[in-house]
Parts: sequence; structure tokens; C-alpha cells
Amino acid sequence: MSRLIINSFEEFKEYTGKELGVSEFHKVTQDQINLFADATLDHQWIHTDPERAKNEGAFGSTIAHGYLTLSLVPYLWDQIVRVNNLKMMVNYGIDGLRFANPVKVDDEIRMRATLAGISDLRGTIKTEMKVKIEIKDQKKPALSANLIFLYHFL
Repeated sequence: MSRLIINSFEEFKEYTGKELGVSEFHKVTQDQINLFADATLDHQWIHTDPERAKNEGAFGSTIAHGYLTLSLVPYLWDQIVRVNNLKMMVNYGIDGLRFANPVKVDDEIRMRATLAGISDLRGTIKTEMKVKIEIKDQKKPALSANLIFLYHFL
């Protein structure tokens, strides 16, 4: 898989309305779910107790925290696009976030990203990325959102 390389605002702008790419699949393991539970202090049994989740849960297994799925965006984004010539990039916001389908333990997920909009705010570049986190062999995505990033080019 090759990443899209962007070197300037002008290059970025050329992709407005276009799909930027799709990441590789990433398998979400019980170990990763447990580590996220430890980091966030969210040890709800639907995430951390495989036996109880199998017997009592609605999904037949443990599921990843929605915010764990969301937190994988930087990792997956890095596989899609590399933006060069930056002073820094800042996460600015999320619009329309929806957790549409649970990610079960050992599911494989990937991200699909489209540049929905871009503007130059006196040297700060505001981008709006339409993203979907897809689950392998599922029609309905795990999540969809419009992510807003601010880029400061050199």
C-alpha cells in the first residue's frame, strides 16, 4: 500500500471531494481492549469479560470501546496520507460522530478517508475529513465522522 504524499496547501486542495485512500486492516484484540480499559478506567464487562459477554451480552463476544475505535484514527490516518512541510498538525474537532456498529474482539477494521473541505484561514489550513471505520466483511461501518484538522505548513 502506498500513502498519498502532500507537500502544500495547493496540493491538498486538489483532493477536495475526493477519496484520499484506505488504510490496511488492523485486528482489534482482547489485549488491546484490556489495555484501553486500563488506560481509561472503563472496565465494563462487555469489553473485558469474554465469558460473561459470550453468555449474557448482545453480541456474542466482547466488543471494543467506541472510543478505542476512534482512538485508532491517527494510526490508520498515517497509513493513508503523509503531509510534509509542516510546523504542526492539530486535531480541532469532530462533527457528526456516530458509532453505528460494534467492533467485536478479533474484528479487523480499516479507515476510508475523503477530503470533504479545505480552507486557508490566514495561514492555518483547516481540513474536513469524512471518515468511516469499516469492519471486514460487514456492510455497516463501525463509525463515521467528519474530522477537522488544522495544518500549519512551513
